[in-house]
Amino acid sequence: MTIQQAIATIVGGFVFPFVIQMIWGKMVEHWGAIGGWIAAAFIVGTVWAMNHGIPKPMITQAGSVWIDMGLAAGVGVFVATLTRGGKLNKAMPNLAAALVGGLIGGLILSFFL
Repeated sequence: MTIQQAIATIVGGFVFPFVIQMIWGKMVEHWGAIGGWIAAAFIVGTVWAMNHGIPKPMITQAGSVWIDMGLAAGVGVFVATLTRGGKLNKAMPNLAAALVGGLIGGLILSFFL
C-alpha cells in the first residue's frame, strides 16, 4: 500500500461517521422516522459507493483484511460522543453493540466472500 492509498483509506474511514454525525440527526429531526430511513439509504449508499463501488475507490483493502463500514461508523460516532463531553460508562452499551454487530456482519460475509 502506498502512502497515497493509506491517506485515502484513512480519509475514507473518517468520512462515514463524519457524515452520519452531520446529517443523520438533522434528517430525523426534520422528517421524523422516515428521515432516518432516507438518511440510512442516502448516507450509507453514497459513502459505500465512494469508498468501494467506483472504479478507483478511496478504500484500499490489502490482502485478506476486510473491515465492515459499520465498525467504522460505530467507532467514529463513539469517539465523537466522547469528545463532545459524553460519559464513557454511558457509551459502553453502544460500543458493545457496534463491536458485536461489526463482528457478526464480518462473520456472515466471510461465509460467502
